[in-house]
Amino acid sequence: MRISRFYHIQKTLLQFGLDELIPPQWQPWYARLFRRSLFWLRNRHPQQPVGVRLRLALQSLGPVWVKFGQMLSTRRDLFPPHLADELAKLQDKVPPFDGAQAQQLIEQALELEDIAKLFSGFEQTPLASASIAQVHSARLIQPDGNLADVVIKVIRPDIRQQILADLALMETLADAAARFLPDGKRLRPREVVSEYRKTILDELDLQREAANAIQLRRNFDNSDSLYIPFVYSDYSRPNVMVMERIYGIPVSDIAALQAQGTDMELLAKRGVEVFFTQVFRDSFFHADMHPGNIFVSRDNPQNPKYIGIDCGIVGTLNAEDKRYLAENFVAFFNRDYKKVA
Repeated sequence: MRISRFYHIQKTLLQFGLDELIPPQWQPWYARLFRRSLFWLRNRHPQQPVGVRLRLALQSLGPVWVKFGQMLSTRRDLFPPHLADELAKLQDKVPPFDGAQAQQLIEQALELEDIAKLFSGFEQTPLASASIAQVHSARLIQPDGNLADVVIKVIRPDIRQQILADLALMETLADAAARFLPDGKRLRPREVVSEYRKTILDELDLQREAANAIQLRRNFDNSDSLYIPFVYSDYSRPNVMVMERIYGIPVSDIAALQAQGTDMELLAKRGVEVFFTQVFRDSFFHADMHPGNIFVSRDNPQNPKYIGIDCGIVGTLNAEDKRYLAENFVAFFNRDYKKVA
């Protein structure tokens, strides 16, 4: 299985022409000749820019690679804009799966004969689609008969098997790297993959995400800086989660934030405040805050508030870790780079 998956990955990268991202000096002399001799590995999208081809290749390889692309998209210090801009589309614009199938999964998880018995106006067209799940809008029929605007998050079908296959391959490659690369043991690739396995498998359990969101919401109750949407825990299952629908502006949409007169300086200060509060006060922090998971409330732009979603990945720190970070921050603020080193 691992050999087959490794072959498929190599084939996909070549079919999208991504070998051109490798500097010529790093390629052996026979690489291009071998590449051109295999007619079935010709570039399928020769007219598309390399950034588009990179995004399409990662999407076709599945959730593990999409998450990898999401991580890379935040490193604009390492990648030129034409690559970073395309990778940023992986944050919430991954092609969705069939909405009718999503409805069926929701009905099965919540043991509903008809989704209309619990949700009014369920939209089969998803609001957003990411690597592991997608969300649909609806109105929850509450016990008192009132309607509440909600979104329903549902895990992609049959995704676990694909993730496990890629993780198995990554473990094999990590073992080889630890054995044969000069810095293999120092880089600890086995431990890196082990941590990644835990993180991505945790994301497959929406009841865990619901619990994380409830805790973060409790930590920032009545805060002027951060709002976490309400989770309807009675209707949450391992593959389905129901939560309050929020209306905000993506934090990356600077033009929209400026157009509504957002106090950008205060917003920046509150971003720092949110980070320090989560890490140093609560020792419980949202660990996946890429731009696709952060919004700014449309209410009161002169007193802006962040909205955080997708709490599938969280982190905690012990007292020693917090002290280590604090000393580093103080050293940075004092420009004491010897101490940082």
